[in-house]
Amino acid sequence: MAQEMPEVSTKLLRQALLESGLVLTPMVEGVRQDSFRNLERTLLALGAEYEAGDPARRKEVRGLVITARQHADWAMRNPNSSEAHKAEKTEMVLWLRTWLENPPLFPAWLLLRNRVRFEDIGLD
Repeated sequence: MAQEMPEVSTKLLRQALLESGLVLTPMVEGVRQDSFRNLERTLLALGAEYEAGDPARRKEVRGLVITARQHADWAMRNPNSSEAHKAEKTEMVLWLRTWLENPPLFPAWLLLRNRVRFEDIGLD
């Protein structure tokens, strides 16, 4: 698609594909931050992609996660965002930074983190 429509941004192409309802590869879908469920799903899928990849592919996967972390950082610091939105983005930044520090360890860390989060809100 990108070759057929070079004037269309990668962001817009990805958004169109996400809205299409098609099943996308992890590298096309990228990191979804619209919900914790989607963040978890896409980070785990990218972790599998990272583990199976050669050094060039691993660098590409890390690049996607780094960009997502930067976007979450910006959203977290947006002075126009509500406190609830800032808190959500702060948690998402933690997940993204943890993934970047050690992708293979991320699934185990996430299990523990979710257990703590659910206990904090009384859903243990």
